[in-house]
Amino acid sequence: MLNTIVYGTPTDLPDLLIVHGLFGSGRNWSAIGKRLARTRRVISVDQRNHGESPWFDSHSYEDMAADLAEVIVAEAKHGRDPAMDVLGHSMGGKAAMVLALTRPELVRSLIVADIAPVTYEHDQKQYIQSMRSVDLSQVVKRSDALEQLEATVDDPALRSFFTQSLDIANTRWRLNLDVLEAEMPKVIGFPEMEGTYEGPTFFLSGSLSDYVLPEHRANIRPLFPKARFAKITGANHWLHAEKPHEFIASVQAWLDQAPTE
Repeated sequence: MLNTIVYGTPTDLPDLLIVHGLFGSGRNWSAIGKRLARTRRVISVDQRNHGESPWFDSHSYEDMAADLAEVIVAEAKHGRDPAMDVLGHSMGGKAAMVLALTRPELVRSLIVADIAPVTYEHDQKQYIQSMRSVDLSQVVKRSDALEQLEATVDDPALRSFFTQSLDIANTRWRLNLDVLEAEMPKVIGFPEMEGTYEGPTFFLSGSLSDYVLPEHRANIRPLFPKARFAKITGANHWLHAEKPHEFIASVQAWLDQAPTE
């Protein structure tokens, strides 16, 4: 089963499941998880081929959705309500969407952060090559890897983000780079899905991001007929990291009113 990080304790409210994006981990969401855990228990996962979760030879959204369902069902065995609120960012948002479409009984409400159910041109293989280019034998501390990444990754925020998945003690990446590269067409795509998710759905995006465009609503509406949309001003694709206070406020407001939808 996926590795999980738990914040807070069970309350009368449904648990919140947080699903990170490509090259991330549950640990990246610790600050947000702790804040949202003030009112409910929050479970942040490491997706397959990421963090401390198992590595597999496949990385499809059907696989990722099945992983998430396993986590939710396992919690239900402890007497919890089987349905959770689910928040997914980027790749994690697509996995959360497929979960809602295939196992709607497990999803009380859905929050999709800056992604749409469409195929993108944003191929991320160049970053895999950048991480592979790091000579881990020369990395004693995180700053050593950051310095090496400067040659291929211009954005300092991305360099910092990538090195959060570096296991310095064991001189390895906590990312299954080979499989992520091979499965990249699936990651930037979205599977053909039948049916709809009739639960409350919130598409929250950055105003500066091009991941959720007006034309994408033609793909969203048939699958998520109760979808609502909002943007965080001044945020790009990494809206939760760039505007954490606004992101948390938006998510909390949604969670507070979602049951009445």
